[in-house]
Amino acid sequence: MNKPIKVYLLSGFLGSGKTTVLKRMIEEFKNRNMKLGIILNELGDTNVEQHLFKDERAYELLNGCICCSIQDDLKTTLNQFVQSPVDVLLIEGTGVANPQEIIDALSSPDYIDYFPLTSLISLVDASHFLDYHSIFSSSKEIRQLLKEQISHASLLIVNKTDLVSSKKLEKVMTKINEMASDQAKVILSEYGEVSFDELLAARIKTIDLLSSNSSNRLPHHTIKAIKIEDIPSIDRKTFVSWLKELPKDVIRGKGFVRFHDDPFLYSFQFASKKVYFEKVDVSATETPIIILIGNHLDPSTIRSSFDYAFYV
Repeated sequence: MNKPIKVYLLSGFLGSGKTTVLKRMIEEFKNRNMKLGIILNELGDTNVEQHLFKDERAYELLNGCICCSIQDDLKTTLNQFVQSPVDVLLIEGTGVANPQEIIDALSSPDYIDYFPLTSLISLVDASHFLDYHSIFSSSKEIRQLLKEQISHASLLIVNKTDLVSSKKLEKVMTKINEMASDQAKVILSEYGEVSFDELLAARIKTIDLLSSNSSNRLPHHTIKAIKIEDIPSIDRKTFVSWLKELPKDVIRGKGFVRFHDDPFLYSFQFASKKVYFEKVDVSATETPIIILIGNHLDPSTIRSSFDYAFYV
């Protein structure tokens, strides 16, 4: 397999400063002679900022969010990087993209080993945040989206602080701290100016649960995915019960499994305590794998429950 490609995902509501930070990261990575890939996503049929990246290996995904209507286009683009790798992949989602859905795509069995998510950088416009978060001046959908973008961030950049008073900024930070992960790094910024070392830092970890090299102590990471491989044929009812009894911090589960006395491989999707199976074509080459996605996952707890369910 090719060397894994580090992925940095930029998230944030419309006008928060994502493109400014993205341009800065591109410049710094190029100065370090690192080979870059860029995925730009826009809701319309034209990306008006594409000219800013004309000298880069940039792919445009238009007419939809990465997280919903153009998933197939995203997978096609990721396949380009599997075939012709880069050192770093930068993804800029639309201002209305839910980052959890993008994490979900990157964590699929086909891509989890190729594209480890290194950091999820979310930007917040301090000058408009309270308006966006107010029940009187914004919709429920916008407020929920802001919460998703903030709560999933591993690095949170509160931008445009020069446009607000210290009293207003204090109110902004109180709200943000209620939503942000306690493991997220929060930085105040003007004009998107943030230390490159902070932007570059690895803040997210995918754990291979059955690997002897995996560590259960990751105080500086918000774990986004746990991967379980080398899975024996298992009992279907036991597997469903195990999934439904997982901690509430497990947001999604996916992968491939084999069951006792059944020659077929099955793909599964797990969300909201519901499990869905689909028989995989007999010619498929996939091997059994379980991927669990969420925040604050405790590897030792999940390892113990897995061992108890299937090996005891």
